[in-house]
Amino acid sequence: MDDNLWLIELESALLDDCNVNDIYGICQGKSLPEALRPDVWQVCLDVRHKSDQMSLFNEIYDLPFQNKLREDCQKMLERIGNDDEDKVSVLSDLESILTFYCKNRNLQYETDNGWIELLLPLLALKLNRSETYNLFEAIRDTYIPKGCKPKGNVFHVFRLLILYHDPELCTMLDTKKISPDLYSQQWFQCLFASSCSFSVILSMWDLYFQHADPFLVFFLGLIILINGREQILALKDSSKEQIVEFLSNMPCALEPDDVVDFCLLAQYYSMKTPSSFKTDFLKALYGKQNEKGTPEECSVSQALCLPVSVYELVENSSIDLSSTEAVRFFLVDCRPAEQYNAGHLSTAFHLDCNLMLQEPVAFATAVQGLLSAQRQSIEANSNAGGEHLCFMGSGRVEEDQYTHMVVASFLQKNTKYVSLLSGGYNAIHDYFGDHMADCLEDHEPKKCLVCTRNSTGSLFEGVQMRQKTGQQAKRDSSSKQGGSDFFNRFSQVMKFKTAEVKGKLLDIIVNPTNGANNAGSAAGGDGNNQANQMPVQQRHVSAAERNGKRYRNVAPVFSIDDEHDGDFDGGNHALEDGRESAANAATKLPGDSKEIVTLNNYLKSPDIMNAFKCQEVHMNGYMYDSHLIITPTHLIVLREMPRGQAQIIVRRPLASIVKITAKKRHRDLITFKYGFPDGDGLLITDMDRFLIPNASEATAIVSKHIVQTLDDSAKLT
Repeated sequence: MDDNLWLIELESALLDDCNVNDIYGICQGKSLPEALRPDVWQVCLDVRHKSDQMSLFNEIYDLPFQNKLREDCQKMLERIGNDDEDKVSVLSDLESILTFYCKNRNLQYETDNGWIELLLPLLALKLNRSETYNLFEAIRDTYIPKGCKPKGNVFHVFRLLILYHDPELCTMLDTKKISPDLYSQQWFQCLFASSCSFSVILSMWDLYFQHADPFLVFFLGLIILINGREQILALKDSSKEQIVEFLSNMPCALEPDDVVDFCLLAQYYSMKTPSSFKTDFLKALYGKQNEKGTPEECSVSQALCLPVSVYELVENSSIDLSSTEAVRFFLVDCRPAEQYNAGHLSTAFHLDCNLMLQEPVAFATAVQGLLSAQRQSIEANSNAGGEHLCFMGSGRVEEDQYTHMVVASFLQKNTKYVSLLSGGYNAIHDYFGDHMADCLEDHEPKKCLVCTRNSTGSLFEGVQMRQKTGQQAKRDSSSKQGGSDFFNRFSQVMKFKTAEVKGKLLDIIVNPTNGANNAGSAAGGDGNNQANQMPVQQRHVSAAERNGKRYRNVAPVFSIDDEHDGDFDGGNHALEDGRESAANAATKLPGDSKEIVTLNNYLKSPDIMNAFKCQEVHMNGYMYDSHLIITPTHLIVLREMPRGQAQIIVRRPLASIVKITAKKRHRDLITFKYGFPDGDGLLITDMDRFLIPNASEATAIVSKHIVQTLDDSAKLT
């Protein structure tokens, strides 16, 4: 009875208006009973309440490629061997749905594009045509990557994942000139429907749609290759055609009992992969694009290895990861010594790329030291240590060719988990901005090439700064002193005893055997111990450190300032005495936070005055597609979720907004500051930051509504 409780709970949830998160919470990745599968899939794909689109079909089959489409449908039915009665019905459904899909989306059908194979398992659900069409369209839009064609970006990304997890296997396939599109195109086009039995596909899609991760197909394909790597490597003397045929048919061996373990392994490898590749390639692979051969938004065909964003690297180094299987980077700074000495991350191991050509013996010794440092830092559970090697260049093409040579040398040795920091040191320098002195070790602006490059702009800004009034300069100074909790936290975790670190690294390079015991410390030490020695100090806003002014008995005043917003930390601030003020509590209305809503329905609410598409910017640099909603009394933030849903992240009374600021160099990066009067000044209690296209229009409208709200409030009093 206990084993079936989840089924009872699932049936109950389906009777209510549940969503994919509810489904996953109940099923926990289990295969579904046949009777509930149609309803669950419709919920997971968010088509349960979708309109009858097939009613728009005029039943005219007059496409230029109609005969080819009908012929391919007939061939497929002959191959699977249905009964004669079923064949007529299935053939009619196939041709009708695909014909309408082509007309509705203005697409052209091509033989072997995976549409028929993708549609057949849906017909097995015995739904009506309209429901089947909605499922097919949703799967195509959500889970089939764009550009599934020879040499498409999807296959370049897949190759980078193979290279990251199994470089030996990737090298063998590259040597044979076997690119992933030759054997995996059908895997991606129809989610393995052309390669596996119906029972396997139904069970696999049960789990697939519950997890709601479009990139899962990449890791399912990766697991197929890694599980059969020994057989593949044994074919190194076979012909290219034989190997391609073997690879293409590998999914056929899957049995229904294998599906749960198969998907669990795919999730495991997904967790062992830097996550920024998903955000970097999401728009190119799954965004709304023309499928008629239009060039894709990004190209990864020339990528040497998997790229990692600066956001992920910094966040990864500054937090404690509870899971031992999570990605932890070991950063290798490959810039020349003079550049490294002018500024670097404390956790970076310096490996001068110039040594590779100039002094090969010294380079080999340095690599020995690097591997020793990495091993020891992993054993010491250091924040600086991880099995995932992330190489960093300068960010300048002419210099990074030597960094690429170093990376290639590690790949040639079949080193796993090799990645390259996108943008190199330039990206790190720009990321920290005003907090550079806290987060970079030994930074010398006069010798730093990035600072030198920006010297002209800095000089111009310096002239502007001298023209500021004394009050404005004092205000900027106060803002810079504040810093953000995130950068303070990062600098506390990353700062170590510099002289000791350099001494131990030198000892490893000169005496790699003796220095191995000290390698963990050399790579940056134990971040946890360091954090204990140097606790992060909480900074609270006081009236003496105000950035603006609000006078007693006067309506609240807000302004749009050209500030750097140095005091932004993106989180809630406790008050000095530990008590939450009534004004701050009012900005967090009970029952509103974290509520899940249907985006389109919510945007149609009559209370909404204006809505702006934007990106919510967190203190850690992560950005989330969101909508900034303005009602007569509140500012609401909706964060987009899969399948047309959104989450209410925050709901703020307009009257609590006391300041709106914009970045000097990025006018579309807007910060809303909340608080209340404190004596002659303001007490800032919280902040939200957004990247808003055409931000001037948005801020003007918000300002207008704030004034209106305050005027209405004044009239009532």
